[in-house]
Amino acid sequence: MASKSKVQLAALPKTEIIAYWVLSFGSHLYSFYELHRFSTEHEAGLERELQLEKGLLWGFKRDPTDFEWSFWSERAKKSLLWTLIGHGVTSRLIGSFYPKLRAPALLIYGLVAACSVLGVKGLSVLLVHLGLSFTVAQLRRPALSWACSLLLLSSLHFQPLQEVQRGWYMTEEEYYLLLFSVAVCGLRFISFSLEHCWRPLEPSGVVQLYWLCSYSFYHPLFYNGPIITYKDYIQQMQRPAEQSDREEAVFSYLLLRMGRIFLWWLLAEYMIHVMYMHSIQANETYLEMLPPWALGGLALALVQFFHVKYLVLFGLPSMLATLDNLVPPKLPHCVSIMYSFTGMWRHFDEGLYRWLIRYIYVPLGGSHHGPVYKVLSTGLAFGFVCLWHGGHDYLQYWALMNWAGVLMENGLKTLLTSPFIHSIVEKNLSAPMKRRCVALLSAFSTALLILSNLVFLGGTHVGRIFWKRVFVQGWCTIAPPMLVFLYCFAQIGLEWTPNPP
Repeated sequence: MASKSKVQLAALPKTEIIAYWVLSFGSHLYSFYELHRFSTEHEAGLERELQLEKGLLWGFKRDPTDFEWSFWSERAKKSLLWTLIGHGVTSRLIGSFYPKLRAPALLIYGLVAACSVLGVKGLSVLLVHLGLSFTVAQLRRPALSWACSLLLLSSLHFQPLQEVQRGWYMTEEEYYLLLFSVAVCGLRFISFSLEHCWRPLEPSGVVQLYWLCSYSFYHPLFYNGPIITYKDYIQQMQRPAEQSDREEAVFSYLLLRMGRIFLWWLLAEYMIHVMYMHSIQANETYLEMLPPWALGGLALALVQFFHVKYLVLFGLPSMLATLDNLVPPKLPHCVSIMYSFTGMWRHFDEGLYRWLIRYIYVPLGGSHHGPVYKVLSTGLAFGFVCLWHGGHDYLQYWALMNWAGVLMENGLKTLLTSPFIHSIVEKNLSAPMKRRCVALLSAFSTALLILSNLVFLGGTHVGRIFWKRVFVQGWCTIAPPMLVFLYCFAQIGLEWTPNPP
């Protein structure tokens, strides 16, 4: 999954880059417009079958069928937004008057907030998982810690236990919040366990337990991430606050970041008011009816909405973590300039990527013990992600597609950098032509990357219909212009990040 080699690509003429920008931006706008037209023409049918909501914008309906966005929006209004605000206020007050008590105060606040949202029984589940993980970690056997953690994660899918836990809550959404919390905390428990197995960071068991609780119940990152490793968390939480952390600087940062998050939220809401992409993807009839441009618009809209959604979901927790002197992972990069499977994994959810590299890929050998270990460690990393997300059939297809995509890119890169092929390329291609060839290859990779993301976001039926309509039925009418536009997207991505992964 990781590669240290970097290739600096040549610059292209400005007129050529401008042409790529115009074609990329224009294709986005026109495909979105065609999807909007289709959504408007079939609004009555979509409303009848999938119950569109009354929109926040006058004259528009709202598509509520993206579960994740609707779920977190509803939970934010009911409790999570207020507990996050409470965390920010508590942190600033304690940091100003009792800075040495900041970590224990935030631990207490995190426990109280988790109890108020999940209930005593929900909090007890997390404490049981924490206690078991901590106990097994004291044996300092990574295999035992992994076995314990995988069994605890598997308990999320144990039907009798699910029925018991559902009975604790009035609504299904409250139960789902418990599931999400246990799943995300499971990554933290694995992080602590393996760090302790490799090198205990604290000599005292009581101190270790205290920092594990502080790490696990740190409220901004508690429910949905982004993920920070245990080692990074305690090192950053224990360091003194920087002298530049003045109230004026904090206020400016807070105002700027909150403004950006609000704009991202507005964009996400605008998208589901003018394009009913989630309702359309749920109905195979509409997927078959979509005109070619609207079909491309649907693919772009789904992945772009996913990106904007996580700018919001990760943006607010990351802002609060930064104010607490932590260094959260970078926010997701724009998916329209992602031109490889490797780059998508590296730059969309950076926290999860680092976690997978540190705790699965490198310990299993990674790229330092030959191609067999590289294939195995990459496959097990994707297998774990599939299991962690629920292990459903469509997730298995998605994980296999990503595994194959990463291996294909790494294999092609190895081939092109071999002495024989490299000498041929150097003799016959100029630097700009080499970049154009990279973009052309990236266009095919991006097409498969988008297909895998559609399987992840919409299920196997969405991927199957897109494959049939684009690559089978439209191999000579839809696929060629699509690859041209993907080539333009790749050139913009290379311009933005000139060192390809």
